[in-house]
Amino acid sequence: MNDSNNKKSSKSSNGKRPPRPVQSDKPGLEVRMTAAKLLGAVIDRKISLDGMLDLNQGNAAYKALNDADRALTRAILTTALRHLLRLEAAIGSLIDTPLPEGARALHHVLIVAGAQILHLDVPAHAVVDLAVEQANRDPRNRRFAKLVNAVLRRMVREKDDILSKTSEISPVPAWFHARLVKAYGADDAMRIAEAQLWPPAIDLTVKTDPEAWANTLHGRVLPTASVRLPAFDGAVSGLEGYEDGVWWVQDAAAAIPAKLFGDLKGKRVADLCAAPGGKTAQLAVAGADVIAIEQSANRARRLQENLDRLKLSVEVRQADLFDFKPDELLDGVLLDAPCSSTGTTRRHPDVFWTKGPEDIGKLAVLQERMLRHAITLVKPGGLVVFSNCSLDPLEGETVIAKVLADNPNLVRVPVDPAAWPGLEKAITPLGEFRTTPAMLPPVDGFAGGMDGFFAAVLSPR
Repeated sequence: MNDSNNKKSSKSSNGKRPPRPVQSDKPGLEVRMTAAKLLGAVIDRKISLDGMLDLNQGNAAYKALNDADRALTRAILTTALRHLLRLEAAIGSLIDTPLPEGARALHHVLIVAGAQILHLDVPAHAVVDLAVEQANRDPRNRRFAKLVNAVLRRMVREKDDILSKTSEISPVPAWFHARLVKAYGADDAMRIAEAQLWPPAIDLTVKTDPEAWANTLHGRVLPTASVRLPAFDGAVSGLEGYEDGVWWVQDAAAAIPAKLFGDLKGKRVADLCAAPGGKTAQLAVAGADVIAIEQSANRARRLQENLDRLKLSVEVRQADLFDFKPDELLDGVLLDAPCSSTGTTRRHPDVFWTKGPEDIGKLAVLQERMLRHAITLVKPGGLVVFSNCSLDPLEGETVIAKVLADNPNLVRVPVDPAAWPGLEKAITPLGEFRTTPAMLPPVDGFAGGMDGFFAAVLSPR
């Protein structure tokens, strides 16, 4: 064919050129399409990211990717969710009029691309090219392909200015930032909010001799006796000691509640919400005779697998904790209650977008009910440790205050700050533990921070 025939055949019968064909095998396109799809599921439909990234029951498109592409997808998603509000503000500043109402698919394409341009080490030209290709591929977005190209190219050019201008925007939703200000004051609220932006370190709880294991694994020992690892690219399962079951992954803050019992040798203790088993393992290592209660069959199975790897003997019962009645009253009960998880958003940045204030209120009611039951399981003089990974006082201090107010035979056992060097500021005037992600500053190349946790110790008289 000559050139004139080629030109003629490239037009349809109405004289218009057909849509440009998209490449089905463009490297990296499936990653971006999957990331945009899952981002939409989180922020529009409030679906948990962990569930979608599960390799057994998760999202089919995500599971179909190879290991490297899944890792990149996770990186894009967690970065996009951590910086979502600032990314939305950045995009809003680069367009003349707001995106059309209902153009959520377009929004997700731009957020996914913006996360890479502003916060990830991905070649900018590739990000822009793939986003335009993604827009062309979707009938809903095809007419906006030029807009995508223009906005993202401008974002590349103005990156430093955009990052500076958006840095004063709180990275947590307005409703939650207001709660942080009320609970912690404006300055600490912003520090806590900013701490959500940084990926957490990997902390290990070791059975014995944290100093020795810190030396072996090139880590550092924290005030919780946890071993914090330096940044590395491999899997923790490949580290020395994993196969021998001498340590397990557990955020430093999560290691605190089990330590509040003190000496547990020979004592009978129940862990009422036991899976995945980090705190259960701590109780067993401390010498307690432990009963681990877990309602979910799948989580109970995971709990047992984890304990088997650690070579720990624990009685695991799949049961509703409200149905649990020991033959004899116990020496101690650990209730790490289900909560809003707002203290773990460094690890789970979808939490702010899948939960709201109504969830905090409902969970606080459930926690109070659980705590009232837990108290009935402990002998006079025994200990009940109540904890959760929420930053909201409604799920911590308020629950404790309510239960103490109408139970004259129950007392708070204050935590002694002197017993926790390096974490004295985490202990409240009432003797309760309250950690935040802004605590534990980075040291010598090791990441800082820890999960937000609340813990209190009660004793029936």
